[in-house]
Amino acid sequence: MNGRMILPAPLASLRAQTRERWRAFAPRERAAMRLAFLLVGVFVVWSIAVQPAWRTLREAPAQLDQLDMQLQQMQRLAAEARTLRGAVPVSTAQAAAALKSATERLGDQGRITFQGDRATLIVNGAQGETLRAWLAEARSAAHVRPIDVQLTRSAQGYSGSVIVSFGAGS
Repeated sequence: MNGRMILPAPLASLRAQTRERWRAFAPRERAAMRLAFLLVGVFVVWSIAVQPAWRTLREAPAQLDQLDMQLQQMQRLAAEARTLRGAVPVSTAQAAAALKSATERLGDQGRITFQGDRATLIVNGAQGETLRAWLAEARSAAHVRPIDVQLTRSAQGYSGSVIVSFGAGS
């Protein structure tokens, strides 16, 4: 063998026809076709290999920042969980008193009712910051956790209900 690959008859015939057509082109046309093939090849390499890698390099810093923020938030939540886990249990009476005290700060915008191991806060026109402060105090002072929240937002503030559950140590 002389190192040439032996092709099936139809492919060998097609190859021979292609060579004849190539030789029939003028040198200027061959140069233009070589340039066209080169451009198509560069485009294919760019599309398959370079562009995806370049996009990854461009988007990676933003994705890393987002992942870092998520990690920090998860670490804060884990630290809070460890703190809450190590906190001294609060009796139901103490938790109810803390919730009543927090609700009094809402004024006429909030009313709380107790039923078993749950408390329901009904709000009408409460501002977001005020509601957030109530939830934070309920969580830290009464050691309750929200189990159902149904709020709607209007121009006057938030209206709806927040149901909290007393912890297992109550």
